Amino acid sequence: MELAPETDEEICMVGSTVLITGATDGLGHALALSLAKRGAKLAVHGRCDRKLEKLISRLRTAGAVDITAFRADLADLTQVRAFSAQVLERLPRLDVLVNNAGVGFAAPEGEHRIETTDGLELRLAVNYVAGVELSLGVLPLLRQTGGARIVNVASKGQHPLEFEDLQFRRGYNSLTAYRRSKLAQIMGGFALASRVAPDQVTVNSLHPATYMPTKMVLQGRGEAVDKIETGVRAVEHLVLDPALAHQTGTYFDGLSPALAHPQAYEHQAQQRLWEWTCGLLGRSTDL
Repeated sequence: MELAPETDEEICMVGSTVLITGATDGLGHALALSLAKRGAKLAVHGRCDRKLEKLISRLRTAGAVDITAFRADLADLTQVRAFSAQVLERLPRLDVLVNNAGVGFAAPEGEHRIETTDGLELRLAVNYVAGVELSLGVLPLLRQTGGARIVNVASKGQHPLEFEDLQFRRGYNSLTAYRRSKLAQIMGGFALASRVAPDQVTVNSLHPATYMPTKMVLQGRGEAVDKIETGVRAVEHLVLDPALAHQTGTYFDGLSPALAHPQAYEHQAQQRLWEWTCGLLGRSTDL
């Protein structure tokens, strides 16, 4: 990734390709527009063709000239695998993967537990499992690029995992399910980071900002706290700051390294989650 050694605000990303999941709304949408102005080649993901077409139009207006769109429902692992295969086929290089797409803490479906077509609890499936499958699926392309980055958009809202009930079949609550999935995302990021050389690919997670005015937040809370620009700047910091070129296995709160829930640092918990995830995905625990 060729970046000028200046401040985040001055960094140009011409020649770099960034893949953003969940790019048609909220933080992902704002991030794509910001990176377009920096000259990045953009690969954008969404679930709706109409929204993807609208996003592409806005990106072109913002100056993007190289845009690749991917449509997939991340609640369906078959579609996630097809998505990663298309990335390998259609992109000659990949500098950054931003795992941004997710299901929020609001429960418009009601408080009853929902399973995906793969038999997974919905929030765990989309917020955690899909990101791991996509990351592993495109890992060869990231490694080929060298000095690449995986950025997981997580949350400071975290709840310890119940390994005897990872699928949350007992006492289900949508907010707790969301918080468990976000801790799993961070913990899984730590596990992946420990298995990939940082000069090939770094893996970091962050809480970008508090209650930004996204659809997810407005549905669940009704009002925002931080501006979406605050979240964009935090994600961009992990995407492009040259000082973080070899920083891996770290959780950030905004722009600063921070401590996630203590369970995320327990080696046995990391190993148990990683083995469960790889078993579910039919992948080797070694990379």
